[in-house]
Amino acid sequence: MSSAQPHPLSCPASLTRRDGLTLSRIVAGMWRMQEWQLTAQQRLRLIEQCLELGVSSFDHADIYGDYGVEALFGEALAMQPGLRQRMQLVSKCGIKLVNAARPAHTIQHYDTSASHINASVEQSLRNLGTDHLDLLLIHRPDPLMDFDLIADTFHALRQAGKVRHFGVSNFSRHQFECLNRRIALSTNQVEFSPLHVDPMFDQTFDGLQDLGVAPMIWSPLAGGRLFSNNDAAGQRVRAAIEQVAAELQQPFASVVFAWIMQLPSRPIPLTGTGRISAIAEAVQATQFSLSRSQWFTILRAARGHEVA
Repeated sequence: MSSAQPHPLSCPASLTRRDGLTLSRIVAGMWRMQEWQLTAQQRLRLIEQCLELGVSSFDHADIYGDYGVEALFGEALAMQPGLRQRMQLVSKCGIKLVNAARPAHTIQHYDTSASHINASVEQSLRNLGTDHLDLLLIHRPDPLMDFDLIADTFHALRQAGKVRHFGVSNFSRHQFECLNRRIALSTNQVEFSPLHVDPMFDQTFDGLQDLGVAPMIWSPLAGGRLFSNNDAAGQRVRAAIEQVAAELQQPFASVVFAWIMQLPSRPIPLTGTGRISAIAEAVQATQFSLSRSQWFTILRAARGHEVA
């Protein structure tokens, strides 16, 4: 297949952390790739279209798709291996699912031991068909996690050239800072949307902004509930977003992504779709911003009360 041509709409500047990691302003989340029922050729075309849009970062985890998504992505990438030089691959580890693909797992649990992190990385590299991950995240806080051990494991993986940058996912501010003191972390990937605003008020975003670390955002559209949730909160938030979207003459989803990215911690949202039109709407959000009153209109609806 010929190399992808530039797309008329593309992400502007990517975000580069002080540690040198560069991620595209919008990240393509691959969690549901198995559900999209795409052929290898269609998966490759989706990857190419993302790159055309300037979406060069792809988010994975070892467990996605019952441990199958990374291999699906790797199969497509193997058809055009030169694309690897144009992208950043993100993966996560630390959760063990009870699954036919892992018959040794007898109970679902967390594992942040050195042996599990190393084994997960090796498997991810094989599945993705690459010699390194650009970013590796601990998927969930583990009550048995040893910060010193994790940092030592990360250092060894970097020295071996297998992982270039490290981060966490779903960590509290204190948990993030404990590990960050031992090894510089590039991000904390957390849930955030107008239906889940906790990180704005539990010091997660404040702490990251203080350190100059951009959070990654999973489920920015609340897993689709922004479009379908018909309880009082859902209706209130949806009406507020629709109002702002009409004022700006922008798509509903684009307004949500723009609202998130306007935070001073500079969040990096993930998409969760195999439809390139929906990914393009996320990219479109990088082209405009909300007025302060529009931004607070959505926040007021999200919280259900005025700013005191």
